[in-house]
Amino acid sequence: AQNAMPGTSLEGVRPTYIYKVVLLGSTSVGKSSLAYRYVKNDFKESLPTVGCSFFTQLLNLEVATIRLEIWDTAGQEKYHSVCHLYYRDAHAALLVYDIANKETLNRAKLWLRDLEKEFLPDEIVIALVGNKTDLAAEREVATEEGEEFARTKGLLFMETSAKSNHQINDIFMAVAQELLRREQEKASAPSLRGRTTVDLGESRARTGCC
Repeated sequence: AQNAMPGTSLEGVRPTYIYKVVLLGSTSVGKSSLAYRYVKNDFKESLPTVGCSFFTQLLNLEVATIRLEIWDTAGQEKYHSVCHLYYRDAHAALLVYDIANKETLNRAKLWLRDLEKEFLPDEIVIALVGNKTDLAAEREVATEEGEEFARTKGLLFMETSAKSNHQINDIFMAVAQELLRREQEKASAPSLRGRTTVDLGESRARTGCC
């Protein structure tokens, strides 16, 4: 159900792919700060999101140009019921938690459960992101705990800090490269199974509303 939109770059040689990336997680884990740091290379202490914010970033890689359309969702409970509208047709999701708040990791696990209902395993790239490494002294979630959970679920994993700009570019680049790897894999091995996946996804999207 989640097909990237290939286009042609200015040179006419490298393909261009547009990918929708959603940020999910509790309020105040730093989702907006992550996106803002990545796109603007700046940090703002407080960026409350009402509903959804939208950022774009262009990556000129060796084999392709990638445009990331980053959707930043509000973490408040009152918005949860409409959040599935934001991650519909997403190609990637960043599940963000605060390393200094154990409850936010539990919340990220609930978001993962939602995504697992909406997407087949190979339809979406999911990264677990432990943010706020600048609060190491107040850490409640060990790096190993995040790593282990990500490993058991087949997720990408990284710890970041929007404040100190720690691994922000790295996590988005890791997601982009995984998206590109899957794109190339699909292109080199087209199969009937892929078509079936799309049908299943489309019918599920129609029936799984509200």
